[in-house]
Amino acid sequence: MPTLHLAILALIQGVTEFLPVSSSAHLAVTPRLLAWPDQGLVIDVAVHVGTLGAVVLYVHRDIWDMLSGLGRMLKGRRDRGAKLAGLVILATLPVIGAGYALNEYYPNGLRSLELIAWATLGFGILLYVVDHIGMTLRRIEHLEISDALVIGIAQCLALIPGTSRSGITMTAARLLGMERTDAARFSMLLSIPAIVGAGALKGYELWRTGDVALTADAFTAAGLAFITALIAIALMMAWLRRANFTPFVVYRIVLGLFLLAVAYGYVAPFN
Repeated sequence: MPTLHLAILALIQGVTEFLPVSSSAHLAVTPRLLAWPDQGLVIDVAVHVGTLGAVVLYVHRDIWDMLSGLGRMLKGRRDRGAKLAGLVILATLPVIGAGYALNEYYPNGLRSLELIAWATLGFGILLYVVDHIGMTLRRIEHLEISDALVIGIAQCLALIPGTSRSGITMTAARLLGMERTDAARFSMLLSIPAIVGAGALKGYELWRTGDVALTADAFTAAGLAFITALIAIALMMAWLRRANFTPFVVYRIVLGLFLLAVAYGYVAPFN
C-alpha cells in the first residue's frame, strides 16, 4: 500500500476511534470515495492496535486500579477496582459472542455503503436525543451489573460499520444517566478488550502471510494511529467536561447524508 494512503488511513483511525463518529465506517468508505484499493481487515486491525496503546496510556490509572482490585479480591477483599474490572468483563461478553458469529458468517465484515450511511445517520440522531433527554446524575462507581449488561448488549450494534462502538456505548451510558465524561471513560475501558479481541482474531492472519511489506505497513499504521488517537482522546475529554455531544452528531448527520447521496448515485465518488 502506498505510504500516503497508509498514513491517511492511520490518521483517520486515530482521530475517529474514540470519538462517537465510527472509525470502522471511515475506514470502509475512504478507499471507495478516493478510488483506492480496499486496505483489508489486516490494516484495519493494525490501526486499531495502535489506538489500543493510546487508550491504555490514557486510562492507565483505571487499569491499575482494576488489576490491583482483582489481586485483592483473590485475597478475599473486594473494592471499587475489582468491581470495575467485573463490570468491564461482563459488558464485554455479549460482543465476544456476536463478534465470533459475525466472523464465522461474514469474515470480511459488513461493508455495504448503504448500511454504513444509514447507521451513521440513525445512530448519530439517537445519540443526540439520548444526550439531551438523559439525566446527568451517575458516575462510573454508580454502575451496577444490569447497567453493564445494557451497555454491553448495545456494544454489539457496533459490529455494524457506521454505528460507532464508542458512540453506541456512550449513548447507552447516557441513557442510564451517566455524566458525559464518565460515559466516555467507561466506553474507553470497554474498547480495550474489544480491540484486543479483534487483534487476536486477525493477528494470526497477518503472521501467516509472511509478507514483510505488509508487516512494515501494519507497524507504520499502528504508530501513526497511536499518536493521533492520544491527541483525539485528550481533546474529546476536555470538550465533554464543558459541553455536549452535539458537534459530533452534526458531523455524523452531514457525513451520513453525503454517504447516502453517494450510495444512491446522486454524488459520484472522487475517482
